[in-house]
Amino acid sequence: MRRLGGRRFSGRRFSAQYAGVFLALLAFIALWQALSVAVTRPILPSPAATARALVDMAESGALWENAWISLSRVALALLAAGVPAVALGLAAGRSARVNRVISPVVYLLHPLPKAAFLPIIMLFLGIGEAAKVFLVAFVVFSQMLVGARDAARQIGAQYIDAARAMGAGRLAVLRHVVIPAALPGLFTAFRISLGTAMAVLFIAETFVSTSGLGHLIYEAWTRIAYARMYAGIAALGILGLALFVLVDLLEALFCPWRSGHGD
Repeated sequence: MRRLGGRRFSGRRFSAQYAGVFLALLAFIALWQALSVAVTRPILPSPAATARALVDMAESGALWENAWISLSRVALALLAAGVPAVALGLAAGRSARVNRVISPVVYLLHPLPKAAFLPIIMLFLGIGEAAKVFLVAFVVFSQMLVGARDAARQIGAQYIDAARAMGAGRLAVLRHVVIPAALPGLFTAFRISLGTAMAVLFIAETFVSTSGLGHLIYEAWTRIAYARMYAGIAALGILGLALFVLVDLLEALFCPWRSGHGD
C-alpha cells in the first residue's frame, strides 16, 4: 500500500484489475493464430509475422514518430474539448437556467454523424493539423458535456445544503462538493470519449494525411503490406490501451473510494 497525493493506492488491486485483460489478450492471440492457419492467405498474417513487422517499424523509427503524432493529436483534441465541455456540463447540471440553454443545443448536435462533417471542416481549416484535431474535438465535445452534466445532476442536494450551512460560497461549494462528487462520472465520460476519439482519429488520419498511425495503416493497406497493416492496427490498439490505463491510474489516485481502487 502506498500513498499518492495523500491518498491510499493499492497496487495489488490495480494489478488484479488487469489480470483479466492479459488473459483476454492471450485468448485473442490464440484465436488469431488459429484463424491465420485456417485462412492460409496473406490477408491474415500470423501474430508472429505481425510482431516482426511491428519490431521492424520500431527499429526504423516509423512507429515511434507516427505514434507520437497520433498521441499529440488525440491529447490536444481531448484537452480542447474537455475543458469547455466539463465547465458547461457542470454548470448545466447544477443550474436549471443554464441547462435550458445548453440542453437544446446538445440534443441537436449529439445525434449528428459528426465524422460526415470532415469535408466541410477541411474546406474551412484546410488539410493540416487543425482540421484533424478539430474533428476529434468536435465529435467528443457533446459526449463529455453530457457526461459532466449528468454527473453533476446526481449530486444530492443535502450535500450542497450542508456546505452552504457551514458558510461555503459558490466557489467553495464547487471546489469541495461538486467537483469531488462528480469526478467518478467525469472519469467515466472521459473514458468513453477516449474510445470515440481513437476511432475518429483513425478516420481523420486516413484523409489527406502523411503522418499518424491511421495514415500508416492506410498506406500499408494500399501497398498490400498486410503484416505492416496489422502491426499498425496493433500499435493503435496499444496506444489506446495505454491511455485507458492512464485514465484508470488517475481515477485510482483521485477517487480511491471507487470499487477496486480504495479500501
